[in-house]
Amino acid sequence: MNVLISGGGTGGHIFPALSIAGAIRRRHPQARILFVGALGRMEMERIPEAGYDIIGLPVSGFDRRRPWRNIRVLWRLWKSMRKARRIIADFRPDIAIGVGGYASGPTLKAAQRAGIPTLLQEQNSYAGVTNKLLAKKAKAICVAYEGMDRFFPAQTITLTGNPVRADIIDSSISREEAKRQLGFDPGKPLVAVVGGSLGARTLNQAIAEGMQPITAAGASLLWQCGKHYAPRFRHLADGLNDIAITDFISRMDLVYRAADIIVSRAGAGTISELQIAGTPAILVPSPNVAEDHQRHNAEALSSRGAAILILDKDAPTQLVEQITALINDPTRRENLSRRIRKMALPDASDNIASIIDTIIRK
Repeated sequence: MNVLISGGGTGGHIFPALSIAGAIRRRHPQARILFVGALGRMEMERIPEAGYDIIGLPVSGFDRRRPWRNIRVLWRLWKSMRKARRIIADFRPDIAIGVGGYASGPTLKAAQRAGIPTLLQEQNSYAGVTNKLLAKKAKAICVAYEGMDRFFPAQTITLTGNPVRADIIDSSISREEAKRQLGFDPGKPLVAVVGGSLGARTLNQAIAEGMQPITAAGASLLWQCGKHYAPRFRHLADGLNDIAITDFISRMDLVYRAADIIVSRAGAGTISELQIAGTPAILVPSPNVAEDHQRHNAEALSSRGAAILILDKDAPTQLVEQITALINDPTRRENLSRRIRKMALPDASDNIASIIDTIIRK
């Protein structure tokens, strides 16, 4: 079996891709799996670290704010299409899988033109442009939210959920022990603020001004502010036992288990992990993403009472107030946890692998 997997750009695309590859390998240990990514993006490092081969395309995204720069983007797209056709001809995949990101467009388009069956994995509740363009010729589209037939042909859709890292699915540590391992008092509520590897400016500014009310409400604070912001904010935790400020968190499985409240952006991967962990969440969608898909993701939860949604523009005035209110309301936290856990689909990788097997057999 030859399997081509394309996409990346962010962890939200890369982790599902690796999870799908792992599920294929468990079923077919001799399968040849090749990734196609975008040169200069994080998948070019993360995929080889996980033990897989990857080829990079010179593709990049369109610049919506400065359209005159898109002449270079179109040139790169043409070169990427040519390279993708060579990859298809050389590797001869039995199936091509697209997980989103710049590289998936030219790669899956080349596969479809060569008659190779394709599968799309759409992580968000609002479909991206690339997947909408590829959907008509896709054999299967695996989604994480209901109602996606407004974007894709209904007969090709399967609700599988988003693949999630195994350490989060398999974690069985108690909340108290997880707090101890992270260095916090197990008897106090823990608020974890997670802004991604680069950090989230709005979250950081709101928390910097709201640390005192959070700790005054009796909670500990774990604040992941991102590498760009760590030099500016790290000193705020000096001499304080209940506050830890860091640029990066490697053990998110511990954080999901330890936290009584998580404050986060609303990327699809993060939301799927929150659903598996059942962690009460306050979601502040990034306004700087294509099609405003993070807001749609957050609304899919908040409309079901499974998370609290605060728009980015409202975070400076509302975020700390909502955090302290939730600290003081354990019943509401339990309700949020119960509702978000109901939305979890923990077997996504294996379900997608089953669909892949079915397509190849046919």
